[in-house]
Amino acid sequence: MINLIPKKEKKKIIRGFHLKLIVLFLTISGFSFFLLFIAILPAYFLFSVKNNIINTKLEIQKKEPVPLFNQQTLLAIKNLDGKLDLVENTKNNKFTVSEKVINAIILRKMSNIKITDISYKDDSLEGLKNNQAGRKISIQGEAPSREVLLSFRRALEDGITFKQVDLPISNFVKGSNIKFYLSLIPE
Repeated sequence: MINLIPKKEKKKIIRGFHLKLIVLFLTISGFSFFLLFIAILPAYFLFSVKNNIINTKLEIQKKEPVPLFNQQTLLAIKNLDGKLDLVENTKNNKFTVSEKVINAIILRKMSNIKITDISYKDDSLEGLKNNQAGRKISIQGEAPSREVLLSFRRALEDGITFKQVDLPISNFVKGSNIKFYLSLIPE
């Protein structure tokens, strides 16, 4: 089919098409922004109301007088300060349950002994009052028999890592599946 439309008319038609396309795009964009605005409006109002409520509560709390501390609170603060000072001063006389101590325990442990807890207690400050200064490492676990538990204790005593190994006699009451508690004093 032969195209009988002159070039000027073609350009006008193409230009009209582009203008209609631009107008359609702007109309759809405007409508989309309007819907977006309507969708966000309730959230904005909720946020502003919550913000106002929070600000009024904050102003009310600022106007309230600060309660005075009673004797019990002051004692708790003093106790906490003492504990914090103790933690800060441990840098000066350091003894940490190091990898060396834990490895010494694990290397001497038999394969059928289960260790459930290794804890460290430093009685240096409290012990000075009672003349019993010291550090203790406590081990809790389970052994299948008395003989295995006794050999574990002997293995710990034979090492040079621990000065004293205490195994209370109450651990030997049961014959099997013994839940034990060992107290170790490091060198």
